[in-house]
Amino acid sequence: MSEAVNNASTSENYDAQQTVEEIQEGDRKAPTANVEADYEASKQFSTSPIDSTEAGAAAAEAATAPNFAIPKPDETASTLDSTGNPDAYKDMAKDVGSSVSGSTGATTDELYQKALEKGKPGA
Repeated sequence: MSEAVNNASTSENYDAQQTVEEIQEGDRKAPTANVEADYEASKQFSTSPIDSTEAGAAAAEAATAPNFAIPKPDETASTLDSTGNPDAYKDMAKDVGSSVSGSTGATTDELYQKALEKGKPGA
């Protein structure tokens, strides 16, 4: 099986080399590409006629709709005086952390220590 693939690859390379040589000698005209014309022609394939109708819009909406309900985030109102007191920032962080639903609970220094130990090579 690999021999067949190998032979096909060799013949393609040979054909490509032959084409290059013929173009260099002037026996064959070099292929040209009109990029602007190709781009304009490709525009007709970018949308189908149904996309501009109500049925197309409904189908696109159904195809891209999420499968599960996406909850709206709760907004937390926080007011902080601009005194630069670090304790005020800590209190604000606690308020934001406690308002998050489904949190995994409080982390302790013991958990951090276990994580650091597991992160060491050879642990």
